Amino acid sequence: MGYLRAPHEAKPTALGLWTKATDVEGRCPLVPELIAAAIYPGEAATEQVILHVLMLEESGFLIRYEHEGSEVLALRRPLKADTRGATSEIPPPPSRGVPRNSAAMGGEGARERAAARVRAEQAEREGEWAAWRERAERAAPPRRPLLLDAPPIGCVDHPNGRRENCGPCGTARRQHDKWLAQQRYTDQLVEWGSQSDEPGEEW
Repeated sequence: MGYLRAPHEAKPTALGLWTKATDVEGRCPLVPELIAAAIYPGEAATEQVILHVLMLEESGFLIRYEHEGSEVLALRRPLKADTRGATSEIPPPPSRGVPRNSAAMGGEGARERAAARVRAEQAEREGEWAAWRERAERAAPPRRPLLLDAPPIGCVDHPNGRRENCGPCGTARRQHDKWLAQQRYTDQLVEWGSQSDEPGEEW
């Protein structure tokens, strides 16, 4: 579909052509000033519309052609609507459109500007993807071992534990094991939450 392939910056104009500037069959005179006034009222958007129309033509969203000596455009996939017998006063496009350097669209210079802008957008997106890949491939720092932060396994008199029976050592060891279990469970919950398909789900 031409809309999906269109540059992002031209999509507001594509939506305006769908909903405001064209007739029931998706056609309208190719007068950039009138199209700009319909889609962007109160703004000086004629040059912007010229560039966007060229981009949308390149993406396959619309076609330009001539009718009775004037240039018109037709959307390749106009919105489906209940026209109740209404028809367009502009005939459907012929098999071939108008020359690529038509006067209404500013000649070949406008097309070159549009092509240059598309190339600049593509280069910007490629740079963003390259930066993202670099961040993704960058090695993560090692995790701090839990044992370094765990409470001692023995009492005050036996901080490293002892083999002989010692009540305080047993209590300390149970606290030590409980702390490790809680930390491991917390880490598992964090990892599960980061991979969950439903980030809003309550734990």
